[in-house]
Amino acid sequence: MKKIFLIGEIGINHNGSLKLAKKIIDLAVESGFDAVKFQKRNPETSVPDNKKKEVKNTPWGNMTYLEYKKKIEFDIDDYNEINNYCKKKNIIWFASVWDLISLQFITKYKPKFHKIPSSMLTNYDLLNEVAKKKIQTFISTGMSSMLDVKKAVNIFKKKRCPFILMHSVSQYPCPIENLNLKMIQSLKKVFKCEVGYSGHESSVSPSIYAACLGSNYIERHITIDRAMWGTDQAASLGPDGMALLRSSLDNFIVSKGNGIKKFLLDEKEKLKTMKYW
Repeated sequence: MKKIFLIGEIGINHNGSLKLAKKIIDLAVESGFDAVKFQKRNPETSVPDNKKKEVKNTPWGNMTYLEYKKKIEFDIDDYNEINNYCKKKNIIWFASVWDLISLQFITKYKPKFHKIPSSMLTNYDLLNEVAKKKIQTFISTGMSSMLDVKKAVNIFKKKRCPFILMHSVSQYPCPIENLNLKMIQSLKKVFKCEVGYSGHESSVSPSIYAACLGSNYIERHITIDRAMWGTDQAASLGPDGMALLRSSLDNFIVSKGNGIKKFLLDEKEKLKTMKYW
């Protein structure tokens, strides 16, 4: 029985605090997650020009969107600490990369996985460079058409880079009527590959449904407090949700069995008490 690989998307829920990031890593370890994921950006490159001067209200006061992105971005000292801390805690870590500079930065840590976020699915320069690394890559498919997904898949196939498509709908949080979980099966059928699920809803159950539909990889945003300030907190799982998700997925694997009919000894004994013919 294959355990479902569970990824905790810390993303930017740390709000630029290494101390908070470590607390979320601890929570992921305690909850039985297999990996944690961050987001790496070079804000000067990855923030669109029309957003850079936009004023944003933050816990640190009003600042431009570019200043905000720089404030919450971890630097090399932070990632060195994250790398050492995750090794100490025996949990895998990797990151979504949003630009070529960030890809070069993260590659230095020799990650087990790369991740293409939904918003970068049509950034073909980035996809080509990631695929050249030939490291297993999770490719999220939100904010895209099937043609967009096909083009991305073709890049990774051409470069012979292993990949896993992640069905995703980029609403934060996503209403359950928009989750369209049958896309997991559609993506498998069309692209003949493994398909996971990257969810942004505020509940646990859709991730269980995704597993039932054949996803062996589940990614969910995680946080220590869903009421905390931040754009992704409400679409994340808190401590209780994280523990429930891990136990539910493990129970699903145990309960689904192997599909071979068994006539259990307990059933035979029970039948003796009921059979009158």
